[in-house]
Amino acid sequence: MGNISKNFSFSEFEHSDTAIREGIENTIPSAEVGDAIRRLTINVLQPLRDSLAALLIVESGYRCRKLNEMVGGVETSQHRKGEASDIRSPFFLPLDIARRIVSLKLPFDQLILYPTFVHVSHKRKGRQRGQILYNRRYAGEKI
Repeated sequence: MGNISKNFSFSEFEHSDTAIREGIENTIPSAEVGDAIRRLTINVLQPLRDSLAALLIVESGYRCRKLNEMVGGVETSQHRKGEASDIRSPFFLPLDIARRIVSLKLPFDQLILYPTFVHVSHKRKGRQRGQILYNRRYAGEKI
């Protein structure tokens, strides 16, 4: 499928160390899922990357059903629809990344802080909730 933007490609959203290790094919299954990934990237991830002027790593993007089950994701996970990504940067703490998303007023649906990464989602259709949540293992400062 190629590049989505100057800093992101569809292959980043398909890549999963768990899928490779377990022999799971985790390819984007439809134009709708590809469109959701593109919208997440164009509306949230690329503007965030531009603002930070630093590497953003997609830890987990699209997840097929089998991979989602393997990593303990819920059936309704936005990762299944291509609407979510878990991101981190070697140069910024998760809290700093989340604060930047909020300060830029990027159109996110959910922002979930974890100890080592940020889950960010963007609905393909409908209103973005702008919901900020904290994983139970996250013990840091709140936004």
